[in-house]
Amino acid sequence: MKFEDILTDINGFGRFQKMIIVISFIGRFTLPCHFMLNNFISAVPSHHCDFSSLDDGGTFENLSLAQRLVVSIPVLQDGTPSSCHMFAEPQYHLLFNSSNITDVPTVPCQNGWVYDNTTFKSTLTSEWDLVCDQRRKNKATATIFFVGVMFGAVSFGSLSDRYGRRIMLLVSYVSGMLFAVASAFSTSYIMFAVLRFLTGFCITGIVIVSAVLSVEWVDIKHRKMVGVIDSLSWTFGNMAFAAIAYLVNDWRMLIVSITSPLLLAIFTWRWMPESARWLIANGKLEQAQMYLKKCAEMNHRESSTHTRKTETLSTIVVTEKRDRTYSYLDLIRTPKMRRLALSTGTLWFCVAITFYGISFNITGFGLNIYLTQFTYALIELPAKVSVYYLLDKIGRRSTEVAAMLMAGGCLGINIVMPKDMSVARTVVAVFGKGFSSSSFATVVLYSSELYPTVVRQNGMGYNSFMARFGVAVAPLILLLDEVWKELPQVILCSLAVLGGVVARTLSETRNRCLPETIEDVEENW
Repeated sequence: MKFEDILTDINGFGRFQKMIIVISFIGRFTLPCHFMLNNFISAVPSHHCDFSSLDDGGTFENLSLAQRLVVSIPVLQDGTPSSCHMFAEPQYHLLFNSSNITDVPTVPCQNGWVYDNTTFKSTLTSEWDLVCDQRRKNKATATIFFVGVMFGAVSFGSLSDRYGRRIMLLVSYVSGMLFAVASAFSTSYIMFAVLRFLTGFCITGIVIVSAVLSVEWVDIKHRKMVGVIDSLSWTFGNMAFAAIAYLVNDWRMLIVSITSPLLLAIFTWRWMPESARWLIANGKLEQAQMYLKKCAEMNHRESSTHTRKTETLSTIVVTEKRDRTYSYLDLIRTPKMRRLALSTGTLWFCVAITFYGISFNITGFGLNIYLTQFTYALIELPAKVSVYYLLDKIGRRSTEVAAMLMAGGCLGINIVMPKDMSVARTVVAVFGKGFSSSSFATVVLYSSELYPTVVRQNGMGYNSFMARFGVAVAPLILLLDEVWKELPQVILCSLAVLGGVVARTLSETRNRCLPETIEDVEENW
């Protein structure tokens, strides 16, 4: 008997499954906010040197603020005040001839900076003066967070297969919230960087654990719906984040605000069940029987008891050693598992680097930072809705292949399109982001269906690691425009096409039962 037969008997998409989806949605809502947080908390407001030290108690004191700026701060070629240099002493002659700045000595800022707080009340930049020579620290904040996400994905993937999905989800909720809130009260940049690393390490467990837990409880027919809903939580989180960031423009309170939903997630965790598949695969038949009974009762299928007997459950998963512990090494022990791990790892890397490469490179909207954030999220809605219909119409594999190739095609078009056609280039880039978003939504569900239950979390943890590695590499690729203007686009286009080719080698999972053991993969996939 297959586990899908039990789900059919107790209703594989009833109130019980919908409860799991809602609880998962609450926890996942905060993730995109943290992933995009650096765009706001590390923003660099307009600033100039603090020239209060130039006050000589005479003429300078009688000048207006605008006049003080003229005699204290040199002007760049574009007409804006310098951000990192000031005159060694007031240049009063510039009040009469502001263009006469030849051979006027300048020095680096002596007493810090003065910031324009019109858009942001406070950011990391203004808090710890991370500007000019210190700007590299500011740029490193996002990298530090994603390095934490990379290693967290590997750790939580392994721990979830060893100790269970449910308990590790709670660990991720609690530790992620504590470290995030603690980072909002950091007293130094070093302290903040360490806490952001730990925040990324912990909250990534929410992504990989909740996604797998949802998929393992629903029947074949509704797996695609769960995958798309999980993906939409990311889109809605990004859209809401734009409004939250607009209303809360202090970086400390912004972190607290976007982390607060985890309190509700922790409270609702009590109703989150353990994966019955995982319990059966690990010989915990009595616990599996308990959750299956709860599922049947909530779905009004109390009469179906014969499929939930311990003797029946013991026949669902047959392994050589029921009590053996699985690890990442099991992803490469056997031929087909090795090929699966290589293919999905490469695919996730290509998907992530394409998605974030396009996202970081879309320009031409002419909107402020909040509207841009909202627009970027809004673009994903039609892309992900289309995935819902395509997953069953043409299958997971074809959807993934088409999305990657179309994203690559958009990148290729922008390589040859004239630079003066900025509007057309922006439209093509937006379509490219939509296709890359579709590929991301598809690959999460697709991969969770390819890996067997006994190592599913290990597989998703490994794939998430590869994706975050792609996120870290994407900005470096964009810097290659200094070598050749179109080189980043050529590389991203090539990787998107590579992802499509790799996806073509994977097995189709549409209308197929989830593999339970490594033996299932070796024999039937």
